[in-house]
Amino acid sequence: MLADAVCEGARQNAWQIDHVGDAAGARLALVDHAYSAVLLDIGLPGASGLSVLKAMRGSYDVTPVLMLTARGQLSERIQGLDAGADDYLVKPFQVDELWARVRAVIRRSQGRVVPVFTFRDIQLDRSKRLVTRAGKRVSLSAHEYRTLLALLERPGHVVTRAHLEDVVYGSSGSIESNTIAVFIYQLRRKLGEDLITTLHGHGYMIGEALP
Repeated sequence: MLADAVCEGARQNAWQIDHVGDAAGARLALVDHAYSAVLLDIGLPGASGLSVLKAMRGSYDVTPVLMLTARGQLSERIQGLDAGADDYLVKPFQVDELWARVRAVIRRSQGRVVPVFTFRDIQLDRSKRLVTRAGKRVSLSAHEYRTLLALLERPGHVVTRAHLEDVVYGSSGSIESNTIAVFIYQLRRKLGEDLITTLHGHGYMIGEALP
């Protein structure tokens, strides 16, 4: 009932909204879409909303997050803020306050200085989730984007396959051994064969090795 009321309120405020009912659905939606903001309930079926938030921040997703918590869960509210939530609201709440807080976290996010990573003629704009080569947009999958971002954040340094698996998937436990290699292949195909260096037995690197 609360979710239905929130969705109806969003539409009345002329916002498009997607509603998913559990943590797994939230993770899938966040991979497939770029949102202006996320309303995230801590008490989700299947896994805590905190796990979704940690996966977002671990994969460099800076979308503003407003956490919804039950009354009296102070420790969880603190955990949410420490994990990267932008604000929280205690249930039950007034719908007008909810939308005021949503507008506030979106305004604050628009004022953040989010870095643009540049290497040769390639640029990655984290605020827009946009990748260009020689000024032309390059379409990347969410997994390819996260792989590229992890490499661009550490130019001249080796990034291990295990770290890339953590960034892309949130874990490296049950991932096929060649999955990251496939993303590296696609990035080379789209952005240049000499963009990424493979260091066998160690990982991958963009740029010349730093001393």
